[in-house]
Amino acid sequence: MHFVRQAADNWRWDVPGARWFKADLHLHTIDDLQGGNAKLPSGINGAPDSPETISAYARRFLQGAMARDVRVLGLTPHSPRIGASGTASAVWGIVEEWNSGLDDDGIPFRERIYAVFPGFEPSLKQGSEGLHLLFLFDPEIGRDDYLKAFDLVMGGVSPWREKNGLRISSLTAQDAFGALRDFHDRECPRDAGDRPLWRYIVLAPHIELKKGLLGAQRAQVLRLFDHGEVAGLELGDHKLPEDTVRKRPWLPGAMAANHQAFFHGSDAYSVDEIGKRHTWLKLANPRVEALRQAFLARDSRIRIGYERDGDGGLTEVPKPPDVTMNDRPWLKSVTVSGRASFFGDSVEGKPNSRFDLSPDLTCIIGGSMTGKSTFLDGLRVHVRAALPKDDNLASQVEARGGERFLAGSAEVTLDCPGQDPTAPPHQRWPAVFHAQNELQRLAQEPDAIEGILARLVASETHDIQAREERLDGLNEELTLTAGRLAELDDKAAEAEQACERSRKAKEELDAFSDAGVENLHRASGDSGRWRESMELAGEWAKELDRLPDSAGAFELPEIDGHLANVFRDAGMGDRANELQDRWDRIRSLLRSAKDELGAANAVHRTITDALTAHEQKVRKEVDRALADRGMDGARIKEFQALSGQAAMLDSYTAHLNEVRSEITAAKRSFETLLTDRRDLVARQRNAFDRVTEKVRSQFDGRIEARRIEAGRREPLDGFLRGLSQKGITRWWNDLPDPQRPTPDELLRRLDEDQLADVGMSEAVQATFRNCLTPSKRRALAALHCSDLYRLELGMDDGSHRPLEDLSGGQRVSLLLSLLLETNDERPLVIDQPEDELDNRFLFETLLPALKRLKGRRQIIVATHNANIVVNGDADQVIQLEATANRGYIAHAGAIEEPSVRDAIVRTVDGGDEAFRLRRLKYGF
Repeated sequence: MHFVRQAADNWRWDVPGARWFKADLHLHTIDDLQGGNAKLPSGINGAPDSPETISAYARRFLQGAMARDVRVLGLTPHSPRIGASGTASAVWGIVEEWNSGLDDDGIPFRERIYAVFPGFEPSLKQGSEGLHLLFLFDPEIGRDDYLKAFDLVMGGVSPWREKNGLRISSLTAQDAFGALRDFHDRECPRDAGDRPLWRYIVLAPHIELKKGLLGAQRAQVLRLFDHGEVAGLELGDHKLPEDTVRKRPWLPGAMAANHQAFFHGSDAYSVDEIGKRHTWLKLANPRVEALRQAFLARDSRIRIGYERDGDGGLTEVPKPPDVTMNDRPWLKSVTVSGRASFFGDSVEGKPNSRFDLSPDLTCIIGGSMTGKSTFLDGLRVHVRAALPKDDNLASQVEARGGERFLAGSAEVTLDCPGQDPTAPPHQRWPAVFHAQNELQRLAQEPDAIEGILARLVASETHDIQAREERLDGLNEELTLTAGRLAELDDKAAEAEQACERSRKAKEELDAFSDAGVENLHRASGDSGRWRESMELAGEWAKELDRLPDSAGAFELPEIDGHLANVFRDAGMGDRANELQDRWDRIRSLLRSAKDELGAANAVHRTITDALTAHEQKVRKEVDRALADRGMDGARIKEFQALSGQAAMLDSYTAHLNEVRSEITAAKRSFETLLTDRRDLVARQRNAFDRVTEKVRSQFDGRIEARRIEAGRREPLDGFLRGLSQKGITRWWNDLPDPQRPTPDELLRRLDEDQLADVGMSEAVQATFRNCLTPSKRRALAALHCSDLYRLELGMDDGSHRPLEDLSGGQRVSLLLSLLLETNDERPLVIDQPEDELDNRFLFETLLPALKRLKGRRQIIVATHNANIVVNGDADQVIQLEATANRGYIAHAGAIEEPSVRDAIVRTVDGGDEAFRLRRLKYGF
C-alpha cells in the first residue's frame, strides 16, 4: 500500500528550524492483543481487526498522545498485524489517521502530532529469552513493505505461540540487520536526487532485562556494538544514565565510539500509558533520518526528561527544552521594513525582510559585506541593549546598527513569544551582545568577569545575585548612615556650644545678681522712664510757648451796620459778641497753661534729678561689688542678652540629649550594618569559592578562577586621595598593589598602632591620624572594596597564565568557555567568535558547550567557520547575500535541508571542489 505524506507547515512557523519534541518511541498497539497485555480503550467495541474498530482506536490513540503533549510516536508492537495473519494493522491505521484524519475540532492530526514512525519489537535469537530490539521506519515504506520487513526480521517465524507466548525469531540480530539492509537497498524506491524514500532505525529497549541488550553475554554485547546498528539504548523506568553506567565503566566509551544515546520510552500497552516515560528529541523534519541524526548528535538533540526528586524517584524536569513549554525569552522573528534600511527591501522588491530564528542555535553565514554584523548590531541598537564599553567599538556598532540597519527610520518588528508585547524591546528580549573583538575587551572589565562567574553554577546563581543586591543596599545604607552621623556630630557640637554659652550666661547672671545688678537695673529703669517723661513734657512746653503769641495776634473781622442787620435778620442777635468773649477767655487760658506747664516741668526735673542721682549711687555700689569679684562693670550692658541665653539652657540641654540619642541609635545601626555586611561578604565569598572550585573541576584545571579579597581598591584609592595630603598620597602610590591594605585592615592597623606595617613613615602616620576624624573613620569603615576575580588559563607546560597576560585569541577562548557554561538564560548574540580562535578550542570547548546549551538558551552567531555551523549542529541557518547597497536572505532553514546544506558548503566551506580537495588531502 503506497503512502503519500500530507503537508503540515505549522510546525516550522511555530518554531523555525530544528525544534524539540516530547517523544515516546516504544508504544505497543492492539496488534498485540494476542499477547494478553494490550487492551482496547473503553468504549471501543467490535472486532479488533475491523476497519471501524481500527479507525476508532487510531483516533483514541492519537488523542491519548496529544493529552500528554507527546508529539513524536514510535509504534512498536511485537507483531504489526492483528491476529496471526492477514493485513489488518492497528499500526498502519494510526499512521493513516495521523496523515489524513481530522481531530474532533476539524484540525488535522498531523498538525498536532509531528511524526509517527511505524515499527515493531521482535524477539531475536540472542540470549536465553531472546533479544528485543525496536525497528522504526518512515511511513513512506508503505504498509505492504512494512509487513514484509517484519516477516523478514522474524525469519519466517510467526510472532505468537498458540497460548499467549512471544516467539523468538529464527535470526540473530546480526542476521536480521543484514537481511533488512539488503531489503532496503533492493526494494526502497529513490527520489529524483537518488535518495531513498524511506529509512529505518534500530533502538534497544529495556536494556538491563534478560531480553535486553545488556542482559546478553558481554562478548555478544560488544559484538553488537562493533557494527553500530543500534542507535539508542532505552533506560529502565527508574533509571538515569548514571545509574546504568555505574557498574559498566566500559559502556560510555563503547556508546561514544558508535554515537549511541540513552533514551526513555514508556513500553505502553494502553492508550492511557502513552508518554508515561518519554524523551526530548530535536528534529528538523518528521523523518527517520532526522531521528537518526538526533541519536548521532546526542549532546545537542537528545535530552532525558527526568531528574531525581527528594525521595530518590524520577520526576519530570521543571524546564523542558521545548521553548513552547517554558518561559525562557527568545526572539522568534525579526521583520525589517523601509527602503533606506540595508535589509528594508529584498532584491525581488518585496516590502520587507523577515529573519526566522531558532530558540536554540541560529548561525548567520554569508560572505564579506553581506550584512551579518549589520543585522546583529542593528538588533542591539534597536532593543537598546548595552553598547560595548570601548568607545571605538561602540561607535562601530552604532554606525552599522543605526546608520545601515535602522536607516531612514526603518520599521523593525520583533516577535518574542510569551512576552508582554507592550514592554520595551530589551525587556521582551533581554539579549546579551558581543560584537567583533568585544570579548577581548571584556577581559578588562571586573564586573563582566564576576557576572559570568555568578551565573556559572545554577544552584548558586539566585543566591549570589540576591546577596549582591543586598550588599549594594548595605553599602548605600552604610554610606548614608556615616553621612548622617557626620551631620549629627556637627549638630551635637553646635548643641554643646549653645549649652556651654547658656551655662556661662547663667553663671554670670548669678554673679551679677549677687552684686546687686538687679537693683541697678531697677534704678536705671526708673530714672530712664522719668527722663523720657520729662523729655516729652519739654516737647509739650515748646509747643505751648508758641500758642499764646499766635492767639494774641488773632483778630475777628469788623462788624459794621450792614453785617449787624444781616445777623439780626438771621436771628443770630449777639452771637458775634459771644465769639469775641470766647477768644478772650482762650488767650487767658493759654497764658495760664503756659505758666502751669512751666511749674510742672520744674517739679518733673526735680524728681528726675533725684532718680538719676539714685542710679549713680547704685551703679557705684555695683561697680565696687563687681570689681571685688574680678568682673568688668562694662558687661552690665550684656545682662539682657545673657538673660535670654540663660533662659534657653533647658531647651538647649533637651536638644543636646535628643541629638546624642540619635547619635547612639545611628552608631548602633552603623555597627549592625557593618556586622551584616561582614556576614554577607563571608557568605558571598563561600559561594564564589564553590563556583571557582566548579570552574576548576569542570574544566579539569585548564581554567582557574582566583579570588583577591577586596582587590578592587578604587573606593579606598578615592578616599585616600580625597584627604588631600601629599604624604598620604605618595605613600599610597608607592605601595605595591599586593601590599595595599583593605579599609578594614587600615582601620585595624590604626587602632593597634601598627601603621608602620603597611609602609607608613612616622610623619605619614601622624598626618594620617590627624586626618582621620571620627567622621572620616566612619567614612573609611563604610567603604567597601569588592573582591577581584582573576581568571587564568592553563598552558601546555602545566602552568597557568593570568587573563590579562594572554593573547587576544586565548582571552576569547577562556571567556567564551565560561560564557557558554553559565546558568544565564538570557539570549546570547556573538559576532564571529571564531576570530583568533584555533580549531582545537573550537572542538574541545566551544562546540560541546554550544550543544549543551540546546534547550536552555537562545544563541545567535554570525560566523565564517564551518565547524561552528556543522559541528555545532545549528538548528537554523540564515545565509545572507548582498547587492551593492542591499542585503537579503538567500536561504534559511535547518542543516538537513538540501538547499541550506549546499549554502553552507558554498559559503563557509569554500564550495564543493574545496571540500573534495580537503577530503583528498586528508586521505578520507
